[in-house]
Amino acid sequence: MTAQRAVLAPTLPLVRPAGRGGGYLWRRFRRNRLALVALAYLLLIHVVAVAAPYLAPHPPEAIDLLNQFAPRSRDHPLGTDESGRDIVSRLIFGARTSLAVGLSAMVVAMTVGSALGAISGFYGGAVGAVVMRLTDGALTIPTFFLALLVLAVFGSNITNVVLVIGLTGWMVVARVVRAEVLRTLPQEFVLASRAIGAGDRRILCRHVIPQALPSMIVAATLGVAYAVLTESALSYLGLGVQPPTPTWGNMLTGAQHYVWTKPVLAVYPGVVIMLTVLSYNALGDVLRDTLDPRHAGS
Repeated sequence: MTAQRAVLAPTLPLVRPAGRGGGYLWRRFRRNRLALVALAYLLLIHVVAVAAPYLAPHPPEAIDLLNQFAPRSRDHPLGTDESGRDIVSRLIFGARTSLAVGLSAMVVAMTVGSALGAISGFYGGAVGAVVMRLTDGALTIPTFFLALLVLAVFGSNITNVVLVIGLTGWMVVARVVRAEVLRTLPQEFVLASRAIGAGDRRILCRHVIPQALPSMIVAATLGVAYAVLTESALSYLGLGVQPPTPTWGNMLTGAQHYVWTKPVLAVYPGVVIMLTVLSYNALGDVLRDTLDPRHAGS
């Protein structure tokens, strides 16, 4: 037991260095003003999505054909659309649907990709080769057209949209997690765990996967951006979430016929989609630099 402690003691500072806690990471993170702006916007848009029933001035499906294309007013801050529906209300409820689809699809992609990537990197051999060839093969498939085909065959409800986006976006996550696992396996604390008799499951869950969490967090932020953009594109083509449920994508679908006469109908959801995707991408880039230990001294 004394010898085992002697082996483990020098490895502990490598896993959790002094002065590299949450406060240190936050100080590094807040130096980037773009990251702070992106984080503030994402917090705001998610709060708006959660509180949509209390913030929306009108029901998003309420049609008033006598009030089509109404200009901005106190009752309708951004006016109304081609069916007389309040644009602000539809943007707010559209945030709830689009972000829910994006976050749910990200969870599906992260679950599948992390599991396959960890198994491939940890066990290697024939198992790792089969998993990675499956990943490489999936990367060669044009995923957007595959999503269109699947939704055209099985229907365009929210569950199918989440599953098809998540199951076509796990490949990059698998490759990232596999690379992190391969980097971690030769570390001394993993060898020490094997030396004291720890099983594969304990080593993988307690020592290897936690070391991959920073890369997984970055992949998750980029995955949400990809999912929101894909959902908007699918809804725009009529194969995403179906009306009357509002999403940013199907708001663009209704606006395309009036792009020359009422271009603001397309501008509002388009700007919100752009800001959300850019904010998630900016947040992912900054988190990558903040959580990367190679930049710890910069």
